[in-house]
Amino acid sequence: MKRVLFFLSIGLFALSCGGNSASEGDATGSKPRPQSMVADPDDGKGIGEIKNVELNDPLLPSMVASGKAIYEMKCAACHKLTDQRVVGPGWKGVTARRQPEWIMNMTTNVEVMLDKDPAARELLKECLVRMPNQNLSVGDARDVLEFMYANDGKEVGS
Repeated sequence: MKRVLFFLSIGLFALSCGGNSASEGDATGSKPRPQSMVADPDDGKGIGEIKNVELNDPLLPSMVASGKAIYEMKCAACHKLTDQRVVGPGWKGVTARRQPEWIMNMTTNVEVMLDKDPAARELLKECLVRMPNQNLSVGDARDVLEFMYANDGKEVGS
């Protein structure tokens, strides 16, 4: 059974790879993302439309649950919740290593980040496989971020 799941995961990963999508845009899919933004290597926020993220304290349970569901559907084949690297890096401690804006820009603007952001380029050298564009909306990326903070031990409200 594990072998079947492994090959199914690999097959889904291979199908999900492929570069730019014609449907890229904002959370509603109505406007194209700017692709020519210049990275500021010192700001740590990455390249993309996300410039500021207001973090919830405590985390919102509904966002954590939504982020977990997205993780299980689109991310778990390549990223573990521990520090173990599989295809991509493990997620444990990512919220301490990266700014929330960088994480969201990486998940919503992956092609540009891998081409132009210094930290993303270093991860690509380490992992050797380009992260596929999962076409996450800004809202989905925000839910995944909330889940990442919960995974790193931040308090979830009731």
